[in-house]
Amino acid sequence: MMTKRKALPALAAVALAMGGIGPTAAQVYPTRPVTIIVPFAAGGTTDVIARIVGEHMSRTLGQQLVVENVVGAGGTTGSTRAMRATPDGYTVVLGNMGTHAASVALYANLAYNPAADFAPVGMVAGLPVLVTAKKDFPPNDLAEFATYVKANADKLNMAHAGVGSITYSTCLLLNALIDAKPTMVPFNGAAPAINALLGGQVDYMCNAIPDVVQQVQAGAFKAYVIGTSRRNPSLPNVPTSKEAGLPAFQASAWNGLFAPKETPKPILDALTDALDKALDDDTTQKRVVDLGCEIPDKAQRGQEALAALVKGEIARWTPILKAVSASKTE
Repeated sequence: MMTKRKALPALAAVALAMGGIGPTAAQVYPTRPVTIIVPFAAGGTTDVIARIVGEHMSRTLGQQLVVENVVGAGGTTGSTRAMRATPDGYTVVLGNMGTHAASVALYANLAYNPAADFAPVGMVAGLPVLVTAKKDFPPNDLAEFATYVKANADKLNMAHAGVGSITYSTCLLLNALIDAKPTMVPFNGAAPAINALLGGQVDYMCNAIPDVVQQVQAGAFKAYVIGTSRRNPSLPNVPTSKEAGLPAFQASAWNGLFAPKETPKPILDALTDALDKALDDDTTQKRVVDLGCEIPDKAQRGQEALAALVKGEIARWTPILKAVSASKTE
């Protein structure tokens, strides 16, 4: 007959075998640092946001959140690595509109399904997109920009951070709307593309606002339009797309935190709670808002809200980008 002392460990072993991870393990999570994969180069928007929010989440979770930059293929290389990671809560990825929506239309052999192969943790920030150009670019407003770029497209270079990135997808839409076909120059992340724009090696690009807000404020870049329905407090003089005469250019990116699918619910809940606390923190909010980002309200946060956002964005961007890609090959 089994004694009570022997029975308890045996029952615990059965629970672990049946559930993959026992309740006790979930309750003490995390016991070691958590890696946030940033699928873009250091210094870009996603990287900066990961470090700001991860700093506060570390305090809530009691373990460091360590950023690992895994660049390539418009962010899909890092996203693929995160998708294939062990679903134990120790590897997450800070994805965005490019990696988890536009990629579906732009990569025929995408290694993951953004809506099915990840467990959403929560939306982190909204990132309005700007059309920027080198400071000595001749046009003075969006109307002049459209005319000039269309007339001189064969002489112009447009920078982007890789096929599938926000910089690529949103400028693909822009070029289609103004009927221009410039040379598209890829870089290994937004930060090196921006450096090329600063140096005048390329002529224009589309940026999430945190990437370039300081340069625009300092006059290092020209900013022609912001792809949102209202002006941004960080750049109040930059007109909206409707004000500038191109209302179809609606391009507001976002960052969301994802874990591999099958990550246990208690662990997901711990991550979601830590993210929510970070977004409610006044200091963290100020740092994110000062970048030009938008803090999601309560209704936009959480696992279900992010899952719905991903599905909605895939449905929105897939026909747009497929149509634009088709027109490029005609």
